[in-house]
Amino acid sequence: MAEKILLVDDEEAIVDSIEYALKQEGFDIVKAYDGQEALQKVQLDKPNLMVLDLMLPALSGLDVCRILRREKNEIPIIILTAKGEEIDRVIGLEVGADDYLIKPFSIRELTARIRALLRRSKTIEGEGKAPEIHQYGDLVLNLTEHKVSIKGNMIELSPKEFKILAMLMSSPNKVFSREDLLEQVWGLDFYGDTKTVDVHIRWLREKIEDDASNPRYVQTVRGFGYRLGG
Repeated sequence: MAEKILLVDDEEAIVDSIEYALKQEGFDIVKAYDGQEALQKVQLDKPNLMVLDLMLPALSGLDVCRILRREKNEIPIIILTAKGEEIDRVIGLEVGADDYLIKPFSIRELTARIRALLRRSKTIEGEGKAPEIHQYGDLVLNLTEHKVSIKGNMIELSPKEFKILAMLMSSPNKVFSREDLLEQVWGLDFYGDTKTVDVHIRWLREKIEDDASNPRYVQTVRGFGYRLGG
């Protein structure tokens, strides 16, 4: 069965050109032209991946990401933006997008990233090797329910923060380089730099540490990367 891609952009010409190219690659296509319609199509059509423009009427692409991730919907998302500023890309990734492309882009590159994300998504779904629950001191991470708690108090993490913490908690005291985290959390095809990891680590610490400047859980190993505990 062909995999289904949801294209979301308010410019019909862009949607039509991407649709034509992706159909040639064997994908089924679902289309939406604003954020509200995109959320409806996710529920009704159950696409395997979404290509999402950030600048949309009714509901922005960022808001679409926030809503889906808040509802624990893990559909892979590639965001499209005409803006080249790093802050736009970082915010998009922070609210739950998996990858990004800056307009104008080549259809060949978009197709390659779609295939890479779909492969990674299938791998994650099929692994089932990690234990259901990780615990380190008062910090508990439930992989099945996608929940984190400290001393019994629930902590709200973004999808990327959760994946980083899950990776660190899978091997306490093991040092993970920034490149390791980029590869496992963002994927081999992510073209951003390692500063993205540092930003997410800072946000993660602000949520789980009593004192983010003197962390107990997520510790920096200078010159190498990060580890859980010490």
